[in-house]
Amino acid sequence: MSRTIRTQTPHETVERALTLSRADGCVVIADETSSANLRWAGNALTTNGVTRGRTLTVIATVDGAEGTASGVVSRSAVTGEDLEALVRAAEAAARAAGPAEDAQPLVEGTPASPDFAEPPAETTSAVFADFAPALGESFARARAGGRELYGFANHEMVTSYLGTSTGLRLRHDQPNGTLELNAKSPDRSRSAWAGRATRDFRDVDPAELDAELAVRLGWAERRVELPAGRYETLLPPSAVADLLVYQMWSSAARDAAEGRTVFSRPGGSTRVGERLSPLPLTLRSDPYEPGLESAPFVLAHSSGDDSSVFDNGMPLARTDWIHEGELARLTTTRHSARLTGLPLAPPVGNLVLDGGGTRSLTEMVAATERGLLLTCLWYIREVDPATLLLTGLTRDGVYLVENGEVTAEVNNFRFNESPVDLLGRATEAGRSERTLPREWGDWFTRAAAPPLRVPDFHMSSVSRGV
Repeated sequence: MSRTIRTQTPHETVERALTLSRADGCVVIADETSSANLRWAGNALTTNGVTRGRTLTVIATVDGAEGTASGVVSRSAVTGEDLEALVRAAEAAARAAGPAEDAQPLVEGTPASPDFAEPPAETTSAVFADFAPALGESFARARAGGRELYGFANHEMVTSYLGTSTGLRLRHDQPNGTLELNAKSPDRSRSAWAGRATRDFRDVDPAELDAELAVRLGWAERRVELPAGRYETLLPPSAVADLLVYQMWSSAARDAAEGRTVFSRPGGSTRVGERLSPLPLTLRSDPYEPGLESAPFVLAHSSGDDSSVFDNGMPLARTDWIHEGELARLTTTRHSARLTGLPLAPPVGNLVLDGGGTRSLTEMVAATERGLLLTCLWYIREVDPATLLLTGLTRDGVYLVENGEVTAEVNNFRFNESPVDLLGRATEAGRSERTLPREWGDWFTRAAAPPLRVPDFHMSSVSRGV
C-alpha cells in the first residue's frame, strides 16, 4: 500500500526550522519563486516556459563571552528530511565564527502578516494572456515594415516568509516583470532597443514599443562619425537609473565615514548635508511607492556594508537619500548607524529620482540646439571608488540632435563619468517615469527617473566593437 507524503507549506517549514533550532537566536527566510517567460527572434516566438523554486535561509545566532556570533546557510529545494541538517549547519557555522561585528538584538515581534499561513503567490503563462497576442500583431507590423524584432519577456513572483525566534511572522509577495525588445534592419546594420519594467504586463503595449523602435531605425538611415570629446547629452531615464543604482550600491555610511567613497569628507566625516546638485533633485526609496512597491521590512539573507542579518524584520519607510539637491541620507544598519552617528536608513527595494520637471524626452530633444541623444548604457564598471568614476559603453543607438531634430545616428562611445558629478552638472531634469535599468535589470528593476540634460558628458573614446 502506497503512502502519500505531504509537502510542507512554506510557513510550516519556517515554523519547523524555528522549532528545531537550539541556538540562542534564529531567523528563517523561505523564498518561493515562480517565473514565466517568452522569447522571440526574427518576428517569431521561439521558446516559452514556467519554472518554480524554493530557497531556505537559516540564520543562527550564538551568544558567547566575547559577543554574539552568527552563521548563515542557504539551500534550494530543501525537503522535510533536509531541514534539521540545514538548521544544524547554520548553528555549526555560528559556533565556528568569531563574534559578529554587526551583532544586535534580533528585532522583536510585531503583528504577524495576516496571510502568513497562506500558500505562496504564483505566476503562470496566463500573465501574458493579453500581451502575447499583441506581440504577435507587432511581429506582423514589423515584418511589413522591413524590420525584425528580437527579445524576451519575463515575469517572476517571489513570496518571502520571514520567521524569527523573537516572534516575527512576516510575509511579502513581490511581482516583477521585464520586457526587452530589440529591432534590427534585415541586414543587421541598424539596431534599436527599448525596455520596460512592469508588475503584471497589463501596462505594456508592444505596438507602442515597436513604433518607437521603427522611428529610431529611421533615424539610423543616415550615419555620422564623431570623435571622442565632451558633448551636450540627453540621458534617457534608463541610463539615469543605471547610473543611480550603482551610486546607491556605493552609498554605505560606514565606508564613507572611513574615507573610502565619494561620500567621504576629510577628517573622518561624511558629506551628508552637502549640496550635490543645483537642481531640486530628490532621490528617494519608498516601499509603498505606487507601481514600484517593495518589501516593507528588511529581508537580509547575509550581512554586508549596508545590510545586517540581525536587522531582519525591521520596518521600512520612505527615505530621501538626496532631498532637493542636498545629500540627506547614506545607507546604514543599526550597527553602522551607531558607529557613524547617522540616522538609521536601511536600503529599500526601489529607487526614484524626481526633479520636478514636466518635459518629456521628446520635448527636451526639441529644445536642443546641438547634442547627443543616448538610448542606453551597458558594461558599466567602477574605475575609482573615491570619486565613483564609472566607465561603460553606449549601445543600440546614439543620435545626433541638431536644431531640435534628430538628424543622424553616430558611432558608439566609451564614457567616463561619476553619477555624483553628473548630478552636480546637469542643467535640466525632465518628467520622471518608470524605467528599466538595462545594465542592472537582472538585479534591480523597480526604478523611476527623468531624462537629464548634461552639457559636457565625457565620451572618452570611440567604441568600434558595438
